[in-house]
Amino acid sequence: MNSADKTLETGRTAASRTDAWLDAQARRVRWFTGAALAASLLLLLLGAAVGSLGWEPLWDGTEAARAITWDIRVPRSLGAWLAGALLGLAGALAQGLFRNPLADPYLMGSSTGAAFGVAVLLVAMGAAPGTAAGALAQLGLAGAGFLGAMAAVLLTLVLARGVQHTLRLLLAGVIVGVVFGALAALVMLWSPDVLRAMQAFLLGTTGLLGWTGTLLLAAMGALVLAGALVLSPALDALALGEAAAASLGLSLNAVRRGLVGAIALATGAAVAQVGLIAFVGLVAPHIVRSAVRPTHRALLALSALAGGVLLLAADVLSRWLLAPRELPVGVLTALLGGAYLLWLMHRRAA
Repeated sequence: MNSADKTLETGRTAASRTDAWLDAQARRVRWFTGAALAASLLLLLLGAAVGSLGWEPLWDGTEAARAITWDIRVPRSLGAWLAGALLGLAGALAQGLFRNPLADPYLMGSSTGAAFGVAVLLVAMGAAPGTAAGALAQLGLAGAGFLGAMAAVLLTLVLARGVQHTLRLLLAGVIVGVVFGALAALVMLWSPDVLRAMQAFLLGTTGLLGWTGTLLLAAMGALVLAGALVLSPALDALALGEAAAASLGLSLNAVRRGLVGAIALATGAAVAQVGLIAFVGLVAPHIVRSAVRPTHRALLALSALAGGVLLLAADVLSRWLLAPRELPVGVLTALLGGAYLLWLMHRRAA
């Protein structure tokens, strides 16, 4: 065999190995998708069956049971899944934008901005414990949270002088997050009556979700996912480095604007509906990467599925563990997410 034949044989072997690797990854993606969808359906059934006293029949033939299941438990469970999906998707986008696996969707100050917006609205409403109940008040709180999150993200963009420099954007986001957190604390200190009403928002809760909020989350999820999938080839190029991405003809500023807008919309919508939920956006992409090595197109969709499963599982546990009392779901995600990341660090160190 001459040198040309050897080179040809080596190329064929490499191509064969690449095809086998791609086939294996495609099988893993299909397996992960099927498992996540099955887990989602099972958790939705469990979510519809968990009541204030623990496990209850889905339907006992009475109109009251039908109303409780259809008007309260089903939209709450669906809304929790959708909020988790938005956070998982935003986490994958943030990690792709900043090219850092520890990037969090709250990095641009959206969480503390939303907390500040809710605190200001509660003070404006003269909120005392219990006055934040009611559909109109909850819609107003969700709107205030969303506006606060958007204000924080816009301020981050102003301080970073646009989206040209990723590191500057990251630092500006950290600063804005700290400042808005301090402002929210000042508002609560100035008007202690809002503390109790703020508690549910700060600890994270899915108990306020109804059909209106769930439909809003679904619409926002479809919009952000569609935009993210369009930008996914750009994320693959960014993973090679900014210089390499620019050499491929990408308009980096346009890509960054699109990614920042998608992250802001996803986190703003989720935080406005369920409050501050820790770790879901950070952990969901890690779970996907630990199972498969997909391109960003598959990673974004699978991270959304994983985020939905994580938050819905935490919601079901939070309602069932201490029934009839209910744990704040944000506390549960923080405990479980922190434990998972510690285990991941220990496994990689070993």
